[in-house]
Amino acid sequence: MKELKIPFLAIMASLSVSTLGASIDIIQNYSAEYGGNPAQQGAINTGTSVYFNPAGLMRLENGTYFVGGLQYAFGDQNMEAAGKNYSTDLSSPIPNLALYKKTDDGAYFWTLGGAAGGASLKYKNSIPLILGGMDGNKLLENAEVEGSNMYGQTTLGKAYNLTDKWSASVAIRGIYGKRDLKADAKTNELGQFLLKTEGASIDAERTAFGVGAQLGLNYAPTEKLNIGFRYDTKVKLDFKTKATYDKTNPIASTLLNKYPVYKDGLKTRRDIPALAALGASYKMTDKWTTFVGGNYYFNESATMDRVEGMNVDYKNGWEISVGSEYWMNDRFAWLVGFNYADTGAPDESFAATEYALDSKMVGTGIKFKQDETTEWTLAYNHYFYDSRTVENIKYEKEISSVGINFVKKF
Repeated sequence: MKELKIPFLAIMASLSVSTLGASIDIIQNYSAEYGGNPAQQGAINTGTSVYFNPAGLMRLENGTYFVGGLQYAFGDQNMEAAGKNYSTDLSSPIPNLALYKKTDDGAYFWTLGGAAGGASLKYKNSIPLILGGMDGNKLLENAEVEGSNMYGQTTLGKAYNLTDKWSASVAIRGIYGKRDLKADAKTNELGQFLLKTEGASIDAERTAFGVGAQLGLNYAPTEKLNIGFRYDTKVKLDFKTKATYDKTNPIASTLLNKYPVYKDGLKTRRDIPALAALGASYKMTDKWTTFVGGNYYFNESATMDRVEGMNVDYKNGWEISVGSEYWMNDRFAWLVGFNYADTGAPDESFAATEYALDSKMVGTGIKFKQDETTEWTLAYNHYFYDSRTVENIKYEKEISSVGINFVKKF
């Protein structure tokens, strides 16, 4: 007999409650410095501009730069139904790499990192399950839920000057998505009597690859003020499901009727929505720079798993961030920031294994200049998510992350 194992995040990826993100799918923690100051859209920094404001690379010193980092997200997600809690621990490493070369004539850049999702989750005490209008967990002897969801992205592009104040960038962007679903269930005596089965097994995988474009503009009207803009086009992703399960099993049938995108052989689109990012940075003094920025997610124009039994009209999402960077001396700077996000996820998108909650994030960090060519950043942030009750199920989550970033100039 086997325990129930349903990769939660793979199912949740139907909505993709981004690990540290503010949208339905897309994450923004492209580098650890974002954790300390999320308002990077208009920043001119050696460790973040290549990700958030590539057109701004033309405002950096000439040279070749290597950027590498790692973030680790951890926390808890919880659902409460009929007086019972269903909780899981979240654990997710998120690496990032970038290489770019800036000259007077232009800047060539390459990045590699996460695009969406990015966590692994494990529910040791099942999830809310409804089988024929009753609590399905009463028919199970053991229940365990686990899963993983991953989107990777890479960009390759060039930045160049338009005038002494304006610069632009253009890049091609590739995204690979993978969502898994595995389930093994053991029924108790009542479940065996009613369902005529001792258990169920599902093994499903969805994969897709798509290509889009990234466009950027940067405007530096004064030595103190800088304004950055980036537009990531929608990336069309045609997912194909490969799955093994008993089509006559009532447990498997119930789960797959609720999550039809995991039926074997199904082809369906779940695009990465287009994104418009706008921000500014302003030098208050030689040591202190302030930041403000915002993102707008075009969820309504993206095709997201529109199949029979799972049609949801997503709303556009948005977020706004503010931040500060203060150099205490020639080597150390203190980072602090705040982010508020509205995901655009309607009640119809909430289910036992998929939900995106609006959030507030606070972060802080330290930037350390080891020498003239080497820089380190350590950051920590915490997300405060709004709780939400839909159809008598209360959804909650709490996530934090720590990260380190490294920049070397050659």
